[in-house]
Amino acid sequence: MDAIALIGRILFVLIFLGLGTTGHLGQRKGMAQYAASQGIPAAEALVVLSGVMIVVGGLMVALGVWGDLGALLLVFVVVAGFLIHAFWKVQDPHQRMDQQVHFMKNLALAGGSILAFVVFAGWAMTLA
Repeated sequence: MDAIALIGRILFVLIFLGLGTTGHLGQRKGMAQYAASQGIPAAEALVVLSGVMIVVGGLMVALGVWGDLGALLLVFVVVAGFLIHAFWKVQDPHQRMDQQVHFMKNLALAGGSILAFVVFAGWAMTLA
């Protein structure tokens, strides 16, 4: 069962590790420009900070080291969804759909992160 849980944790965090390393940190200038266009202040610093948060949080969850704290670090994607992927503000139907998909993805990832927090905190048995 431990091996299955490890596989699940790794699969869950691959998106965070990929987006954090190649996106937020690897393409920080472009991401910062987009974030600034969405009204985010200090966009480059926040892109780097969020990249570090999701990489560190992802590694913590994958490795099971302070997994509850790592899972909480990943919940920030809800904020990113509302600030960066505000599909309800987009007029173009194709861009609106694209942003809605990203928004919903962020909500799903936040839900998974909350569930991971519950499991790591040992509350899962009381919720079953």
